Amino acid sequence: MSGTPSHGGSSPEEPPDSVVRHATDNGVAWITLNRPEVLNAITPDQREYLIWQLGEASADPAVRVAVLTATGRGFCAGADLRGGAAGGANDADHDRDGTGGAGRRERIAGDVTRTIRLGAQRLIAAVLDCEKPVIAAVNGTAAGLGAHLAFACDLVLAAESAVFVEAFVRRGLVPDGGGAYLLPRLVGPQRAKELMFFGDALSAPDAERLGLVNRVVPDSELAKTARAWAERLAAGPTRTVALTKQLVNASLEADRTAAFAAEAAAQEINMSTADAREGVTAFVERRTPRFHGH
Repeated sequence: MSGTPSHGGSSPEEPPDSVVRHATDNGVAWITLNRPEVLNAITPDQREYLIWQLGEASADPAVRVAVLTATGRGFCAGADLRGGAAGGANDADHDRDGTGGAGRRERIAGDVTRTIRLGAQRLIAAVLDCEKPVIAAVNGTAAGLGAHLAFACDLVLAAESAVFVEAFVRRGLVPDGGGAYLLPRLVGPQRAKELMFFGDALSAPDAERLGLVNRVVPDSELAKTARAWAERLAAGPTRTVALTKQLVNASLEADRTAAFAAEAAAQEINMSTADAREGVTAFVERRTPRFHGH
């Protein structure tokens, strides 16, 4: 088990292992938030490290799937508004120089827009744009940006004790971190408005019923199920899955003509891969294919 190698570009300053754990095991990149005492609220440094790790997973041929999870009773409580926000609406009010407030300046026009665009939105985009499938293993509370981080993942597993909260309205804030983009596409506009207008806690079974979660499992089975799903994906045709992810995500923005054209182009690209050739050959030879991820 080892850390992912670098693929060009310098990494941000790596948080200590006690804050973010990362390891690559058998084709699976495990990224684990580990600040259980604050329900894994995300600091700016953690955010930058997560974005970098997702980029590394996307570029590294040895990584074929990523799993995003956390320790303790919280998956992620959103941006850490006490220790320095992670690119949410309140971040523009936090000090820029680490002085705990002494370095604050008066907010000027564009501060909030810039902060969100370069902060929370970049994190959500890193999940959506990762070329490898990303599984969220939600072990507990996912609130605000933390809920959106889970919803941006390609597959969402949730422990029975997990809850999802659109917490922004409770603080008088507009949802950020891509929430108003993600939720209507997952549950429709009326359900999305209900969740965002009231900010009520949503249990894992209710989240599954609405289509926000793929599967709910007992807390004791979450890690085991996440590993099983990840290893199954890691044994699959990686480029095929990447192209499929791109097609599905893009289809939500495209008309039929554009979606059909993208599908044909993706199939053209995919048919040049070794895994596609292996899949067809295995079918003809009536055997199980052996995919290698390229």
